[in-house]
Amino acid sequence: MARYALAALLIAAGIGHLSWARTSFRAQVPGWVPGDADTIVLISGVVEIALGASLAVTRSRWMGWIVGGFFVAVFPGNISQYLNRVDAFGLDSDTRRAVRLIFQPILVAWAIWSTAKPETRSWPCQPRRDQPQ
Repeated sequence: MARYALAALLIAAGIGHLSWARTSFRAQVPGWVPGDADTIVLISGVVEIALGASLAVTRSRWMGWIVGGFFVAVFPGNISQYLNRVDAFGLDSDTRRAVRLIFQPILVAWAIWSTAKPETRSWPCQPRRDQPQ
């Protein structure tokens, strides 16, 4: 279920990139990123939809790492939003923007964990199921 929930989140975010949230996503593209911000938003939206669809149809461990890598790749945009105090998505205070930064590593972990084999899946504070206790 965690994998499907993340897939749905990615697809919804990707659709947002292409439609209703396009302006907010453009505001998050750091100025140092080469290229037109709107084009970057459109491309990243298509990538998110593709990643979400792929995550929904495959349980490949590699897909979890690829999605986690995508979350790492877009993290500078979140940092830029915080540092430059850009209001978007209701993140209209330094506190709200900082809290959002905390969730990016959680998304990375979620992507990797949700594609792990059930017998090896554990949280960092739990022993693995395939190891004797």
